[in-house]
Amino acid sequence: MPSLSPSTSVLGFRKAKHLLRRACFHYSKSTLNYFATLTPAQAVSELSLDATTPWMDPYDTTTNSQNGLVDGFWIHNGNPPSSYPYGQNKKRGIVSGWWWYNMMQQNKLKHKLVFFLHTCFTVSKDNGAGKSSYFYDYLRLLDFYAYGSIKDLAKKITFDNAMLYYLDNTTNNKNNPNENYAREFLELFTIQKGPQIAEGNYTNYTEQDIQQAAKIFSGIKVKPLRDTIDPDTGIPFGYVNVSQHDINSKTFSSAFNNTTISGGTSQSAVVNELNEFVDMVFGIPETAKAYCRKLYRFFVRREWDSDVENQIIYPLSIHLINSNFNLLSTVQTLLQSQHFFDEDNTDASNEIVGGIIKPPLQFISELISLIDMPLPNPEASSSNPPSNWSADQLDFYHFYWQFCHKTFFPGSGMNIFSPETVAGYPADYQGPDYDRSWFSSNTIVARYKTIESLITGKNQILGVQTNSNGVNYYQNIKVQFNSIDFISNPNNITNPYDSTVLVSELVELLFCESITQSRLDYFIQSLNDLDPGYWAGAWAEYVQNGNTVQVKTRLDALFTKLINAPEFQLM
Repeated sequence: MPSLSPSTSVLGFRKAKHLLRRACFHYSKSTLNYFATLTPAQAVSELSLDATTPWMDPYDTTTNSQNGLVDGFWIHNGNPPSSYPYGQNKKRGIVSGWWWYNMMQQNKLKHKLVFFLHTCFTVSKDNGAGKSSYFYDYLRLLDFYAYGSIKDLAKKITFDNAMLYYLDNTTNNKNNPNENYAREFLELFTIQKGPQIAEGNYTNYTEQDIQQAAKIFSGIKVKPLRDTIDPDTGIPFGYVNVSQHDINSKTFSSAFNNTTISGGTSQSAVVNELNEFVDMVFGIPETAKAYCRKLYRFFVRREWDSDVENQIIYPLSIHLINSNFNLLSTVQTLLQSQHFFDEDNTDASNEIVGGIIKPPLQFISELISLIDMPLPNPEASSSNPPSNWSADQLDFYHFYWQFCHKTFFPGSGMNIFSPETVAGYPADYQGPDYDRSWFSSNTIVARYKTIESLITGKNQILGVQTNSNGVNYYQNIKVQFNSIDFISNPNNITNPYDSTVLVSELVELLFCESITQSRLDYFIQSLNDLDPGYWAGAWAEYVQNGNTVQVKTRLDALFTKLINAPEFQLM
């Protein structure tokens, strides 16, 4: 029977890998070694420590054609967003790179929850969410509430400038209602549809409720200058234009117990009106269930039966309600449970561990961490002015922007923080495939060419390019994986001379589950061909005389096979 009772035994390698894959975006061999010694409660507590911000402030080297100055720390230099008419797409990419780099410096549950909240309260940073600084504020808002109340976030997100632009609520006025945000708020962001039982009646809400919600949201506007600061979060947000707000009472359908909310006639009264509305929506138990179903699909698996609905999702929704919709507490309960580790039935290997196809963000972040590939350091400060912008910082920009943001993510089906629809990425909402949509004939090339790109240091996904002189070349991605260095590190491989030990330890690190002997032999052949003793001699020759040719060719082939194996695509 599915059970939320806590798992109490020490994790060990298999369960530690499972937890780390699901609770954060990456892990290294040393991280895995440490977490394998912890109990689930200890491990989840460690992962729940607050994240830091190593790269404090995104920096852009774009030269502003109006004043000839480098845009630099454009978000916090006091200039309004409108003073940067050029390079906003690049700046939004830099903001996403700022978030990604900070995530890659630490193993924290918070980053996973920020991305989860992005799938709940979706904006598309490159498709109607406004200036790059608004997207930066949006990410900070998700970060602020990742360990807090999702109900409080539902109130604050309504005033978020990126959201106000993205779903057009800034144009929603009492005399010209715009129902776009109201519709998505109910259909996608909170309670969601139930079975349609009549024209305009979706069980959990009706068209009447959408119309009334739009009136609640009327007059809430973008503040372009970012000079109005939310006192609770310290983040810039929108404002209320009371003259454009519908001050009449709003009466909702029987789905919300025919509740009437009195209209507000001042900014504070309109905020109270919004708070009453959100409290009303979150007061319906189906809202908590909707979030817990999303959590289950995000952290556990794509589908479930009535037993899981009754024994996991329903009690989890009660926990969410009783904790005042605290997201961290609810996720901690799930991640420590016997069910999460597949311990609540007679077969602990048939459902959950390895049951999700890795999203592209997980795939590339985990890969970089597992092969211990250092990233260029993008951190800049006022002590490092534009004229001294370092090669390392430029290399990070080139790697993240040119390779990850512009090549890998689009090629793998995830325009990072820019889903094609407000419903999010297909893996989040499009059944019955859900996460299976990440792996298809349209995305497989980007996945398979990623390890080749990291090994060669060239953009193999983009392929051969031709410059203005007609010369063919591969784009330099500014990072390169050295397979020999990785294998030589005793913290990674205990005995690099022994091909069986070498491959077995890599498989244990990279794959969710153990593999058969025939499968293991397939990977070992990359090192030995048909001669079982070949690899030991080749490695000894490398150690003695430094000849890397034979060992590097075979190691690169091995890593390519391992990373492109079906087993590595799973989490």
